[in-house]
Order: sequence, then structure tokens, then C-alpha cells
Amino acid sequence: MSQLRIRTRTTPSGPVIELAGELDHDSAPEIRDFLPNLPIKYGQQLVVDLGGLMLCDSSGITVLIAARNIALAAHSTVVLAAVPDMVSRTLGIVGLDQVFPTHPTAQAAEAAWTAPTG
Repeated sequence: MSQLRIRTRTTPSGPVIELAGELDHDSAPEIRDFLPNLPIKYGQQLVVDLGGLMLCDSSGITVLIAARNIALAAHSTVVLAAVPDMVSRTLGIVGLDQVFPTHPTAQAAEAAWTAPTG
């Protein structure tokens, strides 16, 4: 059984999910079930901090797409932070590096967010 640790926090820019361990076939359903309950509001951003991941398989990539869909449904955005090289390579191979903005840290992602106007 894989091990995945999930921590969340709320910032003025929106929720931050920190994932550590293995994001794979065994743990992906837990995250997919968790995503719809995130307190994300119009114009905010969802930050998915991947800095603690040791493994991310194709099920993990589908979780990232699900997170994007949740954010878009809330008229918000999703960004990835601290993306490990293994995940970055996979995102590039499948073209998702063009879909997910990335930042070196969750704090950098939060600092880059601008509140919607009007």
C-alpha cells in the first residue's frame, strides 16, 4: 500500500495542498475524493505543492488534471509548486507543461497571484 501525506492550508490567494510520498494508483482516489471539498473561491488559485513527492504515476497525473478541472469550475486557476524532475519530465512528454503554470515554491506561487479586479 502506498503512503501519501496530504496537508492543506488556506491563504488569501486560495487553498494550498501539499503532497508528500507516493501519488499513485492506490492513493489517487483519496485525492480525487478530497478535491471537490476544497474551499476555493472565484478568482483564487489552487496551489498543488509537489515538493514532497517520491513517486507520481499516470494516476497521479490524472489527479493533477482533476485539480485543474475543479479550479476551472470555480472560475479559478491551478498552479504547481516545487515540481520534482520526474513529474516535470512527464508533464513535458504529454504536453501538460503548457497547461500547468509552475513555481519553485508554494510561497512563490502565492506571491505571484494577483486578485481579480472588478
